[in-house]
Amino acid sequence: MPFRISDSFRTHSQKHLDLNSIKELPESHAWTSSNDYPSENSCNFESIPVIDLNNNNHNNINVLEHIGQACKKWGAFQIINHNISERLLQDIELAGKNLFSLPMQQKLKAARSPDGVTGYGVARISSFFSKLMWSEGFTIVGSPLEHARQIWPQDYKKFCDAIEEYEREMEKLAGRLMWLMLGSLGITKEDVNWAVGPKGESKGGSAALQLNSYPACPDPDRAMGLAAHTDSTILTILHQNNTSGLQVFKEGSGWVTVPPFLGALVVNVGDLLHILSNGSYPSVLHRAVVNRTRHRLSVAYLYGPPSGVKISPLAKLVDQRHPPLYRAITWSEYLGTKAKHFDKALSSVRLCAPLTGFADAKDHNGVQVG
Repeated sequence: MPFRISDSFRTHSQKHLDLNSIKELPESHAWTSSNDYPSENSCNFESIPVIDLNNNNHNNINVLEHIGQACKKWGAFQIINHNISERLLQDIELAGKNLFSLPMQQKLKAARSPDGVTGYGVARISSFFSKLMWSEGFTIVGSPLEHARQIWPQDYKKFCDAIEEYEREMEKLAGRLMWLMLGSLGITKEDVNWAVGPKGESKGGSAALQLNSYPACPDPDRAMGLAAHTDSTILTILHQNNTSGLQVFKEGSGWVTVPPFLGALVVNVGDLLHILSNGSYPSVLHRAVVNRTRHRLSVAYLYGPPSGVKISPLAKLVDQRHPPLYRAITWSEYLGTKAKHFDKALSSVRLCAPLTGFADAKDHNGVQVG
């Protein structure tokens, strides 16, 4: 892939535990502080909207309106009729299950190096928390061939084929979604030079694929699958299997579960789209909780701009009443900032704003920007 993020992350040092075989929650994984693990609002039955991408007229007006409302209110939504086949979703899920069901020593043959980005390991955000997370992950940037050969020396092709087909189809969908999300703000291709080729065609961005495994947990009320964070992307497309676990945070409502919806994909607004929208669309805070009896798998497609492109509030969204809130920054530079400041990263690139966290910094719409 064209962008370099190898200096942006350092792996959290820990002994790799086989979570599938642990019968009692270790103290290292016990999230007992209410600050670490704020409880879900059990009285809240609302959730992010489900949007039918075929529910539109020739100008996409219905879809644009629904996406715009979802982005402003939630920073996330689910989509159906997205043209990703059920067969491909099953293939990528099977590829993930085959990978994570391997013995630990086999998976560690593809372990992510301390300064690396790709391969097997724990969540990169682990170093920002005092407790460990009940999950394991596998990151792919570009081709999975190198790591797949280490894991399956004689039988890597099936895994690689599934990953590469999924990446191709997700890139098409991500580009389509980006234009819909920007279009809901009145942005056209003429307004975003870096995303359009010389003949007016859409140019692809950069991306990474993240496979996540959340084994059944003996004490799920005290464990955390993936701690609260925002994504450092323009947008993220998430496929989750039929086990619930994803939660998003909504002001005034608290943590809201995103139930698996057959055939649907979850779309998150990322930090870079928050910057592009000049704060109009919140980068959604989300986390993953775990289950006592069921294993959960998710596949996240993390989509960003091409290498070297500086992202800043789009000119059409800036005027005297709404001055630019953020300075220009490339994705790789922002990833480095996120790796250093985590929840304060957006605030650190905000113009004339102190370095504050999730709950402190507000944009001109009152939206949290951390």
